[in-house]
Formats: sequence, structure tokens, C-alpha cells
Amino acid sequence: MAGLTAAAVAAVAFLAYQASANAPDSVASSPGPTTSATAPVKPSAKPKPVDPLAVPAASGKGERVVYALKDRRVWLVNEDDKPIRTFSVMPSPVSPPPGVHRVTSRSGTVRGSDGVPIEHVVRFANVDNVAIGFSAAQDGSMASPDPASKTGGVRMKRADGNAMWTFATVGAKVVVVP
Repeated sequence: MAGLTAAAVAAVAFLAYQASANAPDSVASSPGPTTSATAPVKPSAKPKPVDPLAVPAASGKGERVVYALKDRRVWLVNEDDKPIRTFSVMPSPVSPPPGVHRVTSRSGTVRGSDGVPIEHVVRFANVDNVAIGFSAAQDGSMASPDPASKTGGVRMKRADGNAMWTFATVGAKVVVVP
């Protein structure tokens, strides 16, 4: 058994010598990791993965609704900058411009401009005479209206609409990011 171990150690040492002898100068001359008790080998630091559900960094501070156009996602953020809820949304053909907006009006139950009965409408912008607002379809669907229509509803599931209704009162900040 000792003979096999000695042969294995000799083979590994020979291969290590061969590898270092054939390595490029830039690698061969650089000091390797230290294995002494005073300087332990540290594992490579892996970059922290980015949380795809994290509140966008450029969305400001404080209590706010954050709407990311490209991601089709909304965050309800408390005064401590902690997201209390996030959910996906389905935008209509007309989108709000990026920037800070304020909730201007709300409606409990109405018929959307596409004819769909909606509830918990939270309006926050106006683009070319088209009101932009969050809402939930009463049938629970998130279907977007005809792309050729000029509507500004940002649809969400009913449970998310309920949370939005409670959170985003008139005057609440809505930050739209690209």
C-alpha cells in the first residue's frame, strides 16, 4: 500500500513539474496560492447574483409605486425602501413617460375604454388625452386590449389590484422607469 501511495505522489509531482515547465512566463512566474497556516487559501469570491425581482435602483427613495415598463412589473415600496409586494402587469398600447408621477384620481368599478369591466382604477398620468392607470379586470384576466386602440390601462390580477388600491391613494408617488 505504501508503495502505491509513493508512486502516486511521484506521478503527481512529475505532472505538476511538467505543467509548470510548459506554462507561459506570465503564469509560471506569478506566485501561486499560499497554503501555510498563516495565509490560508481563500476561495474565489463569486459575484452576488442580481435579484430579478429587486426594486430598480434608479426609482428614488421613500414610499412609492414603481412601474418598470420593459419588465412589465410593479413594486409597492414602503417608506423604508422595502418592497412589500411585486407583481407582473400587462400594459396597454399607450405607456406613461419615465419619471415621477402622482396618483390623480381613482375609481372603484367602471368600464374600461376597451369595454372591459374593471375595478380599483388608480390613474397617474395622461398622454395625448389618454388616461394612464392601473386596474384589474373583474373577470380576473390580464389580457391587453387591441394594440391598435389608444388605451392606457395597466392591467393586473385582482389580488394585485386590491393591494394597489389600498396602497396608492390620491397623491401617492408613482415612479415609472424604462
